[in-house]
Amino acid sequence: MQDLVGPALGTLALAAAGGYLLGSIPFGVILTRAVTGQDVRQIGSGNIGATNVLRTGRKDLAIATLLLDAGKGAAALLVARFLFPDVPAIAAIAGGAAFLGHLFPVWLGFKGGKGVATFFGLLLAAAWPLGLLAGATWLIVAALFRISSLAALVSSAAAPLYALLPLAMLGLPAPAPIIALAAFTGVLIWIRHHQNITRLLKGTEPRIGAGKA
Repeated sequence: MQDLVGPALGTLALAAAGGYLLGSIPFGVILTRAVTGQDVRQIGSGNIGATNVLRTGRKDLAIATLLLDAGKGAAALLVARFLFPDVPAIAAIAGGAAFLGHLFPVWLGFKGGKGVATFFGLLLAAAWPLGLLAGATWLIVAALFRISSLAALVSSAAAPLYALLPLAMLGLPAPAPIIALAAFTGVLIWIRHHQNITRLLKGTEPRIGAGKA
């Protein structure tokens, strides 16, 4: 919190607003509508992220959505860090706002995605070792259980712990704002996956590649 003393409230508000607007760009909706004429919100789970875009049968659009959703989170954080290199809290605020923008985009009536791709983009931009550890966790869980939501839940829960323990052990401790960002986004991912958690407990969560009616 000490980092927040210096910057004016106007600067913080500008970083938050800019991050939110960038994060709220619904690339999944834009790409599928432009290329296929479909509304991804009317397909599969209705989510606007890459996993549901894949259910259109267009892997290229799903990959593009994944990269762009990750990139917008990273861009918001990196731009803020470039403009205010001495105040890491501003970069964290911009990144957190971009994450909120993806979850609650103003252009879609505040009904957005679940934020997994944006989450990983943020972590890689904030502290690349943290992003790699979280990403490796996702890959391992997904490979073992073939359930995308479970991989997202485990990796998002592990990220703040990675920031606190393994990075410090390697001599790469994450600044407090980055730890707070990992925890904030991780909690929101769990909240946004509440329906997936229910299906996981019931054993009805679809596996990767199985599709969803």
